[in-house]
Amino acid sequence: MTNTSKNGQKTMITDLTEGSVAGLLFKFAMPLFAANALQALYNLVDMVVVGQVIGGPGMSAVSIGGDILHLLTFLAMGFSSAGQVQIAQYIGAGKMKDVKRLIGTLFTLLFIVSVAISAVCFILRVPILNILNTPAESYDYTMDYMVTCVVGLVFIYGYNAVSAILRGMGDSKRPFMFIAIAAVLNTVLDIFFVGFCGMGVFGAALATVIGQAVSFIISIIYLYRNREEFGFDFRPESFRIDRRVAGPLMMLGVPMAIQSASINISKIVLTSWINAGGVVYSALSGIYNKTGMMMGIVSNSFTTAGSSMTGQNLGARKYDRVPRILMTVIAVGLVISTAASAVVLIFPDAVSRMFTSDASVLALSSLLSLPITLNFYGCATRSGAFSLINGSGNSRLNLLVAILDGMIARVGLAALLGFFFQMGCRGFWLGDALAGFMPFVIGSTYYLSGKWRLI
Repeated sequence: MTNTSKNGQKTMITDLTEGSVAGLLFKFAMPLFAANALQALYNLVDMVVVGQVIGGPGMSAVSIGGDILHLLTFLAMGFSSAGQVQIAQYIGAGKMKDVKRLIGTLFTLLFIVSVAISAVCFILRVPILNILNTPAESYDYTMDYMVTCVVGLVFIYGYNAVSAILRGMGDSKRPFMFIAIAAVLNTVLDIFFVGFCGMGVFGAALATVIGQAVSFIISIIYLYRNREEFGFDFRPESFRIDRRVAGPLMMLGVPMAIQSASINISKIVLTSWINAGGVVYSALSGIYNKTGMMMGIVSNSFTTAGSSMTGQNLGARKYDRVPRILMTVIAVGLVISTAASAVVLIFPDAVSRMFTSDASVLALSSLLSLPITLNFYGCATRSGAFSLINGSGNSRLNLLVAILDGMIARVGLAALLGFFFQMGCRGFWLGDALAGFMPFVIGSTYYLSGKWRLI
């Protein structure tokens, strides 16, 4: 379906309020899945290439640096997700002028935030690594990785803004194309910089930043060339922060950002505890995080698709379609999680050898099997919960999830199992995995209450 604005210009919008729920969900989610898979791939390539060439210290550096980078993107994740939901709801309600205002506001807000965060983190780079108990063997590597990625943070924020705009309008194919370019470029440069030029962890980080920069630049060019279809003219005055849309964006984006930050902060806390065990456990943490990220691409893809479909259907007051959307999202996640868990449990050594051949790391890799499996199922169940919570734009509930899941449950369970029950690093990983089921509990309660129909 194409909607037409008052000035006669057509806006490219996929109608997510009609047709088969499963068919539309897969049509929208599969490009997202492919895009997220490619994004995970170029993050994974850093770990694999560095792990094979440098070994445990290099894996530790990429793991710690990756955790820091994910924490720094919490505002990009929160506000881009909020922007996507707002755009979907505006489209469902036919408010095309608000869509234009929101696009300009989102671009400007995320640009300012990315520059500010980059500057602060560069100044505080040494205290940050010290707080994380970064092992001495990987300290210099980690510094190289963190500083390089911090400099390129603006490209990550920019890409998230463009993707939110396109996905909110129902277009998930272009973000896939943009990230595909970044993934291929990053993989080639990773192998070249690390394997052939001997640039070490710095080379891996540089390859990632270059890939992200190219992806963002191409996506901006696409938006500009199709500006009439999107209803955004790219004039300087169009980039001002508009209070009419900034308020709702902040109300939804701040809780989403807090949610993203709280989860990442809890992981930083766990990383600090795990790093105290030495470079081997730090490297193992990298394997746990990267396998979780691989399943997270499934969860995030169907969460994004489910949120957009839920948002547009709620905006159009088509409440009867929402339960079918949520059930489809959860069912797909459970099937994929079961298949992935079987691989991890049956072939644990093969999974670990994907990342490294370091004998000291492989000797303890069996500690990860159960935490990884639980983490997979947590990803599957929370995708349905967040499809409803994010799609309905419930900012208060997002904040509650952030507090309970990100801070209390994740850190609390990890501390209980790791310290009180003296399970050490395995307890930290188990606590993190078990906390992943908290959004499902909260989301199910919200669904049964029926309050999502009142937005």
